[in-house]
Parts: sequence; structure tokens; C-alpha cells
Amino acid sequence: MYVLRIEHRVPDFEAWKRAFDSDPVGRERGGVRRHRVLRPADGSLHALIDLEFERAEEAESFLEALRELWGRVDVVRDPHAQVLEVVETAAY
Repeated sequence: MYVLRIEHRVPDFEAWKRAFDSDPVGRERGGVRRHRVLRPADGSLHALIDLEFERAEEAESFLEALRELWGRVDVVRDPHAQVLEVVETAAY
């Protein structure tokens, strides 16, 4: 399993969330199997997103599509993203 971890500033979280929910890149079509949206508990204007993929190539391809999108939208500031390999998970 691979995770595309994304973090960026959002000037307006609610506007960003509406844009995210509109799914402009097509998460399912792009190979996303699961996603998780997080934001700091301190209320700072950031969004963190984990997108899970079965293959690293899918995650890399999706990241390229996102970079193209980020250049055209105004709801994201200073995006940082990387593809991570899941080594271990545990539930307690």
C-alpha cells in the first residue's frame, strides 16, 4: 500500500473542502482506494490529506495531475506532497 501525503495552507477551509468534495481529478478513477482529510486541532488554516493507492505508480501519476490542478486553483497555498510506502499498521 502507498500513501500520497499532501499538506497545504488553505485560506478558507470550508471553500477548500467544497473543492475537494467536487473531486476535480477523479480519485476513484485515479486509483485512490481510501482517503483521509485532517486539519490541525489548533484551528490553523492547513489541510492534510492521505490518499491510499495499491501501486506507487498510481500515486505518482495522481500527484502529477494534482500539481497541474494546483496551478489553476486559488484554494491551495504552498502545497507539499510525497508518496510514502506503508510499512506497518496496527490498531489498538
